[in-house]
Amino acid sequence: MTVCILGAGAFGTALAIALSDTHHIRLWGRNAKTVAGMGAGRENTKLPGAVLGSNITVTSNAKAAIQGADFILSAIPLQSTRATMADLVGHFEGQPLIGCSKGVDLATGLGGYSVLQTCYPDGPVGLLTGPSFATDIARGLPTALTLAADASQAVSAWQSDLSTDTLRLYISHDPIGAELGGALKNVMAIACGAAMGAGLGESARAALITRGQAEIMRYAVHLGAQPETLAGLSGFGDLCLTCTSDKSRNYRFGMALGQATPFDPSITVEGKATALALLPIMQRLEIDMPITEAVAGLCSGTVTVSQALATLMARPLRKEL
Repeated sequence: MTVCILGAGAFGTALAIALSDTHHIRLWGRNAKTVAGMGAGRENTKLPGAVLGSNITVTSNAKAAIQGADFILSAIPLQSTRATMADLVGHFEGQPLIGCSKGVDLATGLGGYSVLQTCYPDGPVGLLTGPSFATDIARGLPTALTLAADASQAVSAWQSDLSTDTLRLYISHDPIGAELGGALKNVMAIACGAAMGAGLGESARAALITRGQAEIMRYAVHLGAQPETLAGLSGFGDLCLTCTSDKSRNYRFGMALGQATPFDPSITVEGKATALALLPIMQRLEIDMPITEAVAGLCSGTVTVSQALATLMARPLRKEL
């Protein structure tokens, strides 16, 4: 079986390594020079020590990567997905397209699954998401993820084909819940990182995780998600991982905000774009999301960490829901 992975960044490369024991992998990247270097050196500098095996072909030729593949996995950063897919979808041949990117598109307000649906309206679409770091997957450490798709799709066959000895996939027929859980947890990771960076302590972080989960549930269920999805791997599992580890780019970005230190602008921080994309939507829908609002303010530079904390702590006392 041949699997095409679009996006030769850290996560796309990690998936290529994980799946290459059982499948032939075509790993596509847009930058021809970078791709050539990966092919020659058999490594991705974003994943030090991870070796690209002989079953992995690295290419910048989209047609060669896509045509004849049994699956297409998209690890393209979400903010670039629509534009990139417009160039690539003409090469698709009806294969299942499975998104592996998290976030909310700034232009449309759509999550990773929904963006791919708009790009590939006549093809089968799914989403692979959950608590995972690229470095862990590349090292072959045990990882469990959610494979979500509409109930009309052959998701059980996808699960069987894409699971490995170290990558365990669980089926969900709630792709909206899965995409929103994976997107909104990045916002909460920024909040937790900011709290820890500002020295507010682990009790504050625990409160943010818990109340952040309440916000995620409130928003996602309003948009049609199933509550149990948000309690699973693609929801609470991903939230816990991202809010407690400095392997998370979003958490590290939050730490930098809390410490008032610079952060490398070349590093993708999806939670920042997600918070800014959510702000007008939650206001229009009148959904109460104070942590998300605070993170949007931090990311836009309109509030400081101390101001955000003061606003949150001054909210009216209420019953826990």
